[in-house]
Amino acid sequence: MKVLVTDPVADAGLELLREAGHEVVTAYDVEGDALLAAVADANALIVRSGTDVSETVFEAAEALVIVGRAGIGVDNIDIEAATDHGVIVANAPEGNVRAAAEHTVAMTFAVARSIPQAHARLLGGEWAKSDYLGAEVNGKTLGVVGLGRVGQEVARRLDSLGMDLVVYDPYINEERARQFNAELVDDLEDCLERADFVTVHTPLTPSTEGMIGAEELAHLDGGYLVNCARGGIVDEDALAAALGDGTLAGAALDVFAEEPLPADSPLLEHDNVVVTPHLGASTEAAQENVALDTARQVLAAFDDEPVMNALNAPSVDESAFPRVRPYIGLAETAGKVAAQLLDGRINAVEVRYEGEIAEENVELVTASALKGVFLPLEWQVNAVSAPRIADERGVEVTESKSRQAEDFQSLVTVTVHNGEESMSVCGTLFAGEDPRIVRIDGFRVDAIPSGQMLVARNEDRPGVIGLIGTVLGDHDVNIAGMFNARQTRGGEALTVYNLDQPLPEDAVAKLLDDERIIEVRQITLDDD
Repeated sequence: MKVLVTDPVADAGLELLREAGHEVVTAYDVEGDALLAAVADANALIVRSGTDVSETVFEAAEALVIVGRAGIGVDNIDIEAATDHGVIVANAPEGNVRAAAEHTVAMTFAVARSIPQAHARLLGGEWAKSDYLGAEVNGKTLGVVGLGRVGQEVARRLDSLGMDLVVYDPYINEERARQFNAELVDDLEDCLERADFVTVHTPLTPSTEGMIGAEELAHLDGGYLVNCARGGIVDEDALAAALGDGTLAGAALDVFAEEPLPADSPLLEHDNVVVTPHLGASTEAAQENVALDTARQVLAAFDDEPVMNALNAPSVDESAFPRVRPYIGLAETAGKVAAQLLDGRINAVEVRYEGEIAEENVELVTASALKGVFLPLEWQVNAVSAPRIADERGVEVTESKSRQAEDFQSLVTVTVHNGEESMSVCGTLFAGEDPRIVRIDGFRVDAIPSGQMLVARNEDRPGVIGLIGTVLGDHDVNIAGMFNARQTRGGEALTVYNLDQPLPEDAVAKLLDDERIIEVRQITLDDD
């Protein structure tokens, strides 16, 4: 596999990929047409914040399996486009959490005690002791905007230093906030109003861009603002004005809407601001951690294993994956068979789990079943894009579970509907990982799902199976295996044949000429 790396990452991650036998190509600072050319044959793309991974990039990268973001923020990656193209997007949120949290705490103390300003003046020969009267954090209120991974680590550290915590985060509940000894408030203005110090820890999205402007800063009257999350969340012109007119006592920023920060930025005109050049993750340990985490996720994607920090793909806990993995292929196969046995436009898919498998997280298995349903319809699909395709095409998807399973330890049933009829295919595993189709539309069978298959419905009368065998033999089609089932004697029967090659159309027509044969369907399970 080819791995393209367009932003600098630690060598440890790249060496891990090379040791696994993959080609690693570094092309730093490429953009525009050069980026499109470089990514054209790449199977993985590793970036930081410097590469804009747009829809155009995904259109150019037909072989792309995964985009790995060596860090937390993914606002430079079009996740919607990635999903449409079946590309996994994964970040490395844990590797630099500690570094980012520590930098945030350091910036809080730096702005509270004017450490950089006093340092600069002392280097210039001034003993400006009386000019800097700092603020203590003990006994003050910290407002945390966004209680994600970094926000949690900052909250833990500053809580231990005697700060009272209030949190604004519309995506957590009160119980979660209490775990960090924090009070959850319902709106941003309330958080700012009550805080002496505010630290920002939200991603940059359309809803958070410019979320802290002049009106919001007015609620932090006399307080300090710290942003080591993403540039653009805070309106920098409004912040500069608030620093200049005394609305705020100070601000500390590690990130900016435009980076590098322009020399004429109004923020640089004020002595009560501390700025650093996006250093939050800039520790040796953090850089190595995110590089290794990203490389491991690329390797997992290449090996069809769970990508633990995938942002747009179904995933499963690493410890549970060995129990779930055999059912991923089984569900895909059941979906393929069901879709090829039903006429008409599929408008609903049901996936049912019975027995031991019902106790597992089956999100990835269901996505694989959808992949199997859509593949015979010639839609470009994988487990990433399958749920999106179902939604876009109005295909209703339902999932159900039961801990009870007749006759088997576990069963996976995929049922497809076309509005008038339905088709169910049920599969299980024999001897651990040996997949079998055990029911087709209510008929009990024992079919090995592989290669070319023929499913024939016929009246349960003597000579039918002999006729089918004769027609196949006349057309030089060898039968590798077969299983016959009936529901009632003399009623309707169903036979599943494993064939060495597809049946010619004239052979199918020959079979259908016999009045005892109701339907003949060819199933293709060859790898695409």
